[in-house]
Amino acid sequence: MSTNSTNDAQTGALPQLTTKLPKTMTYLTGHNDQGRAVVHSARPASYKAFDGGDMGFNQIYTNSFPADLNENADVKFHDEVMAGGNLGLVTKGGVVCRMVDIAPQYECLMHRTKSLDFGILVEGEIDLILDDGSTTPMKRGDIAVQRASLHAWRNPSTENWSRMIFILQDIKPLVINGKKMGEDYGKGTEGLLPSGNDDD
Repeated sequence: MSTNSTNDAQTGALPQLTTKLPKTMTYLTGHNDQGRAVVHSARPASYKAFDGGDMGFNQIYTNSFPADLNENADVKFHDEVMAGGNLGLVTKGGVVCRMVDIAPQYECLMHRTKSLDFGILVEGEIDLILDDGSTTPMKRGDIAVQRASLHAWRNPSTENWSRMIFILQDIKPLVINGKKMGEDYGKGTEGLLPSGNDDD
């Protein structure tokens, strides 16, 4: 087993955004030469901060779909994407697993990704806000299945941070009443790269 960590001094990555949430590790499994399951590597969290540190992403994993596990091709794919610094919110033709930490009272901008997202609240509380004006409170353990809808997230707590795990999967183009519902990050999202899966 190897431990793989990002050089924080070179990338500006952070091991955590706040001490009010636990540190995490990602464990990748694999196989030895006899075909037995082993822990391939243990990877500490590596966060990219946004909005002055009120929100941050820990990119857990990304890959094409279906993934190729032969000769650890999937691990190489992920490491190359991360080293290239070109990952948007979604991977074209693939999946992304991401941890997102959100400060008390923080609300992100309305946005849409061309993807099917599974958002799992693992710490704190969060409000799911949609562009029809609705707000849905979520508690720890709740799951939002986000189907390419325009949405925002708000941490309603005045004291506690929230943490969500997102799995995003690329989708076929979505068209409603003749209008293509493409990726839309909204305004003020400097530093967030386009996903590049919206050109079909």
